[in-house]
Amino acid sequence: MKPIKASIAPQQLIDKNGKPSYGYFDGPVTSLAIENFQYFTDMDSPASRLAKYFHFKQFQFISLISKNFVIGVAIADIRYVGTSFCYLYDIQNNELVEETWLRPLGLGYQLTPSPMTGCANIGNIRIEISDGIWSLSINTKHIIADITLSPAKDSLPLALCNPTGYSGWTYTQKHNALDVSGQLTVNGKLEPLENALAGYDFSAGFMRRETSWRWASINGRNNTGTIGLNLAAGVNETGLNENAFWLNGQRHLLGPVHFDFQRIKNTSDNHLPWHIYSYDGRVDLTFTPKNCRQERLNLLFLKSNFCQYLGHYSGFIIDGDGKKHQLDKVLGLTEDHFARW
Repeated sequence: MKPIKASIAPQQLIDKNGKPSYGYFDGPVTSLAIENFQYFTDMDSPASRLAKYFHFKQFQFISLISKNFVIGVAIADIRYVGTSFCYLYDIQNNELVEETWLRPLGLGYQLTPSPMTGCANIGNIRIEISDGIWSLSINTKHIIADITLSPAKDSLPLALCNPTGYSGWTYTQKHNALDVSGQLTVNGKLEPLENALAGYDFSAGFMRRETSWRWASINGRNNTGTIGLNLAAGVNETGLNENAFWLNGQRHLLGPVHFDFQRIKNTSDNHLPWHIYSYDGRVDLTFTPKNCRQERLNLLFLKSNFCQYLGHYSGFIIDGDGKKHQLDKVLGLTEDHFARW
């Protein structure tokens, strides 16, 4: 089985000639250097300053799984508005509560243009990145947290840049099955973090005006140790894909995958299983939903139909060394998302 190769990450994603560096990277880029990007219209004219500003999109997401809870936190800047959510899922009782924030035109929120250092915040949520290490602070009705996500020694994130549409690009960086340290209080009680795991997502670029994706994520354990998984379809697939498996911190890049599931109107009633598989036979998973975080926004020229499911995975994954890893009811996430932005 021939491994997929990655190159050393550039210091700046956009070079001095205004062109993105494409490919898989062994580590995060230091700066996106958006100011260098030479952006053109679909008629090959230089795009206006306003177009360059408003067509850039960015979001950051953290998922944490502890003994009793799953926490999901996102901050997104789609230029016209900033939006954020923080949900708490009670595993034993299958109950989900959340808080959301919406801010107009850059007011009251910020994100960092560097995957290596900087701060993102909105409402009572703050994400800090220092030398590539992510920290999260939450102060909401149900959650008070001050935690740090730490990779295993020599563990590499999934980092890549792909062309998008006619003249855009998308950079995405994800890292799963990270150790968690710090303090987490849920509903006034300390939550143990000894076996907690987390993953993050940093995505930014000049994305398609109308896009959709399916996504799968695991931060878990089996009899071989910690396992992390990131799979996606429908976005960021121009030559490369964002599919990877981590086993005890070692990253294994995967091929394209397909999501076979039934989309119904009332997602709160959708407990039908998903089938997620690759045509090369390395991924064959069944995901059974138990709960869903759903949001539908229709703001005329902006639309979002977002469904993030919590449930269990069973099946197998074959790593880059040809070794098969069985999964049996491992807790994780899937997502079905349409956006016009």
